[in-house]
Amino acid sequence: MSHELRVQAISQVTDRKPLPAKVPQRLEALWATDVFTLSKMQASLPKDVFKSVKHTLQTGGKLDVSVAGAVAAAMKDWATSKGALYYAHVFYPLTNATAEKHDGFVSVQGDGSVITEFTGKVLVQGEPDGSSFPNGGIRSTPAARGYTAWDVTSPAYVMETDNGVTLCIPTVFISWTGEALDKKTPLLRSNAAMNKAATRVLKLLGHTEVATVNSSCGAEQEYFLVDAHFAHNRPDLLLTGRTLFGKPAAKGQQFDDHYFGAIPERVQVFMQDVEEKMYRLGIPAKTRHNEVAPGQFELAPFFEAANVASDHQQLTMTILKNTAKKHGFVCLLHEKPFAGINGSGKHVNWSVGNSTQGNLLDPGDTPHANMQFLLFCSAVIRGVHKYGALLRAVVATASNDHRLGANEAPPAIISVYLGSQLEKVFEQISQGQPESSDHAGVMDLGVDTLPIFPKDPGDRNRTSPFAFTGNRFEFRAVGSGQSVSGPLVAMNTILADSLTWIADALEGKMTAGADLKTAVHAVLKEIMDKHSPVVFGGNGYSEEWHKMAVEERGLANLRTTADALPVLKADYIEELFDRVGVLTPVELESRFDVYAEQYIQSIEVEAKLVISMAKTIIYPAAIRYLSELSSTIAGLKEIGIELEKESAEKVAALVKSMMEVVSKLVAAMGKHDFATPEEHMQYFAQTIRPLMDKVREYADGLEGEVADDCWPLPTYQEMLFVK
Repeated sequence: MSHELRVQAISQVTDRKPLPAKVPQRLEALWATDVFTLSKMQASLPKDVFKSVKHTLQTGGKLDVSVAGAVAAAMKDWATSKGALYYAHVFYPLTNATAEKHDGFVSVQGDGSVITEFTGKVLVQGEPDGSSFPNGGIRSTPAARGYTAWDVTSPAYVMETDNGVTLCIPTVFISWTGEALDKKTPLLRSNAAMNKAATRVLKLLGHTEVATVNSSCGAEQEYFLVDAHFAHNRPDLLLTGRTLFGKPAAKGQQFDDHYFGAIPERVQVFMQDVEEKMYRLGIPAKTRHNEVAPGQFELAPFFEAANVASDHQQLTMTILKNTAKKHGFVCLLHEKPFAGINGSGKHVNWSVGNSTQGNLLDPGDTPHANMQFLLFCSAVIRGVHKYGALLRAVVATASNDHRLGANEAPPAIISVYLGSQLEKVFEQISQGQPESSDHAGVMDLGVDTLPIFPKDPGDRNRTSPFAFTGNRFEFRAVGSGQSVSGPLVAMNTILADSLTWIADALEGKMTAGADLKTAVHAVLKEIMDKHSPVVFGGNGYSEEWHKMAVEERGLANLRTTADALPVLKADYIEELFDRVGVLTPVELESRFDVYAEQYIQSIEVEAKLVISMAKTIIYPAAIRYLSELSSTIAGLKEIGIELEKESAEKVAALVKSMMEVVSKLVAAMGKHDFATPEEHMQYFAQTIRPLMDKVREYADGLEGEVADDCWPLPTYQEMLFVK
């Protein structure tokens, strides 16, 4: 690493021109062209086979495996017509990444010729190694068998790259002994559990025709773009996704001039390329804009069924990273790649509904009189209050710890924001009967040429981790690099639990002689009397709220992943997942083990890199500058010019202090005798991370003192502002 490389990188970036933008095609001509959609199935399958598959898709009923052969043949013909020579079972292990194994359609015949072949058996089932993925001890090296199984509810698609076309089939991933080794299986189970509980409540409300209830998801994806010439000269960005060192630039985000600003030309060409790929795969990219921090952007899709949305979210992250390379960028999905400016989240907008009753979290014009909405909304309130620590645990990662709790993201305390309209309605419920709702009103700007438009009945609260936003809840604590599956599983599961409790309570009260309305009001009042402490509409960043939440309301403040992950081992959480039928105790324990190990390994990699970069990059640069500075001072003194020595003394002191802390970090990393994963995590959280931060403090101080032409690493100013 040298200053020359840094200068060369700056020159290459400033001389780079955007790739030529493609001539945009009509959306209708692009949409889902690379997806084996229901309409493509209908055109290529026998009527009875198509009817069977459609029934499974629409009702969630059991798949008739006998139709797999016909579906496989049609799927293969469609894929090969688009140039595919390979197929892949795509699955989602406990890594937040996507996994796939490619197999050819080729089948060698007895006479040496070949044909393309893809059978129903191959479509339905694959067999990757179950022990080579994180599994928390469910599979060991000598017990390696694992299976992938076709998920008919998520459509197959072809992925086209410069190296060819592959048919991709979304699947679940399970062990030979039947445990879920992936993120998709629990999501499908949680949807089924939530549907069962929701259907009970809807029928108690008098609905005789109830379609399958499903959760929906729209995940807003934030990300940073850094020119590859800079990123490739930053070992920390390449290996950890964040800058372990770096003095903030004089200008950051304080002027708020980047947010929603004009999108840089080169970035917009990249975005258009991303969106074309997404449209071809049927992913409804809806919104793009500059985010708050310089170099930060956002992409937001339209709502989809949760399972499909989760698969599409994984594809979106892959598309962003791969497309960035073609445009000379590196796409950073780390939650906090740069200190001193906002990090990146992935706000997960979540709702539930069906084709017969619609969106069950839509309050309508008179929410105080909408019993259906009030029951489902109160079910969420109850679930978040009882299981808020679980919601914190499912977004707990080493990288997300940098973001949660800062004044850029929700606090680590999980609370619910309802907005002024609904807060008043639920206050009325606690006091007796809900009688009225605030009306939305209109916005009159007082200028004749400007339109009068409807005003929302409640404001937004960006400091809330779990906020109601009109007809859905927005879980704002999810990290930008995370799979959305874990949060969706948690939300579906706690909703299923609350709706089951509500159904039991309603049945009990009506059996005792209460009419429906009386029973509903009694249930709603009981929920609000017990669970209203989780409702908070104020500033979630304030110290007053942190004190009030813990001391007066009894809410958990789990500041780090080391604090949060052990919640997965709590008896009440194990009982919840087992009772609802989403995760067995063995599966839940495996997830704690996997995520704890990932936390430890993430910090271990960072700590090793802090030591390495401090010793081999920053220390030599500082010593060279100190040597030059000392020689200059001595040379000038010989000709009678006296210079102050403060600068040299300050650099020397910073170097000495940095290397002393590096030595402490090296020694601390030598400790290995931990009795439990919990003890290991706390050691890394309370000892290793503070030492890393201290090394950084001195190194960043050196960056502010060492001459620019001696500093080897691309700076924040260059990475964030030179595009």
